[in-house]
Amino acid sequence: MEKLVSILKKDYPGLVFTAGTVAHWSPSLRQVTFMPDPTPAAIWALLHELGHALLDHTSYESDVSLLQKEAAAWEKAVELGQQYGYPIDDNHIQSCLNTYRDWLHKRSTCPACGRHGVQPSQGRYICLNCQNTWKVTSARFCRPYRLTEALRQR
Repeated sequence: MEKLVSILKKDYPGLVFTAGTVAHWSPSLRQVTFMPDPTPAAIWALLHELGHALLDHTSYESDVSLLQKEAAAWEKAVELGQQYGYPIDDNHIQSCLNTYRDWLHKRSTCPACGRHGVQPSQGRYICLNCQNTWKVTSARFCRPYRLTEALRQR
């Protein structure tokens, strides 16, 4: 991991790379936080967060746009993985995206009738079936995670 981070620091001098317990991208700090353990999942997470940085992801307008940004960051991570010699397992990517899909599914399910609604504004849904409206938390990290084989190895 140290070797890859050293290379990334040289290739992307406008970004700050910091070791931490959870990989994430902070647009306000221009900081990519990575997990220092050299497992495939940690390396892939670093490349994914770098993907967010390179795509200039700063915020999201809706739950669907968050999912789209996550997919785009994984696409960029695949390119980076090929460039730096760390190919990313597609099953891992789909598993990570499934956490967002599950999260979106739960948030968009009408609590009154069980059908799916639409999101007219951040934090609010409306059911097209029964016209019920409901609010959802702004916390994007309150979602179920699926345990992938790469994550089991950690």
